[in-house]
Amino acid sequence: MTLDGTDLGLQLPSTWRRRRDPVRGVLVAARPARIPTSGRCPELTLRCVVADGDLVSWRVAAMDELAEKLADFALEDEDDFELFGHEVAYRRFAYRETVHDVLCDQWAWLHQGLGITLTCSVAREDYLDFCDLFEVVAESIDLDRRVA
Repeated sequence: MTLDGTDLGLQLPSTWRRRRDPVRGVLVAARPARIPTSGRCPELTLRCVVADGDLVSWRVAAMDELAEKLADFALEDEDDFELFGHEVAYRRFAYRETVHDVLCDQWAWLHQGLGITLTCSVAREDYLDFCDLFEVVAESIDLDRRVA
C-alpha cells in the first residue's frame, strides 16, 4: 500500500479480503472471509484525506462529526502517543447499527498535510476476538518506509 512515495506497510490478515474499487479517499477496505456468530462482519478501513491544523484539533472535529452522524455515539477511550516516531491519536468509540452495538478502534496520523485513519469496527460481542488483531494491523503502518 503506497501513498505519495511511502510504502505504508499495511499488513492485512491472510484470511481477510480487500474490497475492489473502494470509494474515493479509501485506500483499503477489508473484511474477513468468515462472519462471526454475531452476524456483523468486522471491517478494516484505511482512509486518507487532506487535513489542516494539528492532530488533536483534526481528531476532535472528526469525533464531533461522527457524534452527529452515528446513532448512540459514545467515545469510550482516547490516547495520543508516539508510534515509530510519529504522533498517533487512538480513539475507541461505539455506536448503534440496526441490531448491533458496534465498537471501533481508530488510529489517526498526520503526514505531509494528509490525514490517515485506520478504523477497525466489530460487533461489541466480538471485540475481544478481534482487538489484538486490530492492534497488529495498526502497528504495521510505517509512514517512513519509502518505496524502492
